[in-house]
Amino acid sequence: MMKIRRFLLVISALLALQTFAQESAPTFRFGYLSYETALKSMPDYAIAEQQMADLNQQYQAEMKRVEEEFNLKYEEFLEGQRDFPRTILQKRQTELQQLMEQNIAFKEQSREELAQARKQAFAPLKIRLIELLGQIGRERGFAFIYDTDTKALPFINPAQGEDISELVNSLLQK
Repeated sequence: MMKIRRFLLVISALLALQTFAQESAPTFRFGYLSYETALKSMPDYAIAEQQMADLNQQYQAEMKRVEEEFNLKYEEFLEGQRDFPRTILQKRQTELQQLMEQNIAFKEQSREELAQARKQAFAPLKIRLIELLGQIGRERGFAFIYDTDTKALPFINPAQGEDISELVNSLLQK
């Protein structure tokens, strides 16, 4: 009988400890949102997109111009190649080859410059959004804020996390 009481006392003590440990454990909270949707909701996003579209259009116009210039010279070459002396023919072939190489280099450089310009145009927006998310995270006591665009977490428990999309959107509009 004494052993049973001792056993029940130990079990009761363990249950009390477990309950106390669960109650004193810190709660783990986090926020989540679509980073891309938040970024696109910023008022300055449309301005940056328009600037990028304008810059892209300038590069496209220049690429079209140099392509037309090449095509014109190539047509002239084809029309006159039968009548050109060998030296002029070789000179024109070399010119066309150089022009084609320059056009290819320009296209590659354009892609790089457009990518860099895009990065620079959107950097202030991203910094502002990150700062805002940090502020919200501190104010709400979040351990972290998760970007749902990555789709790395197939399940988010809404009881432990908070969808902050609407809050972020409203603060970005101010």
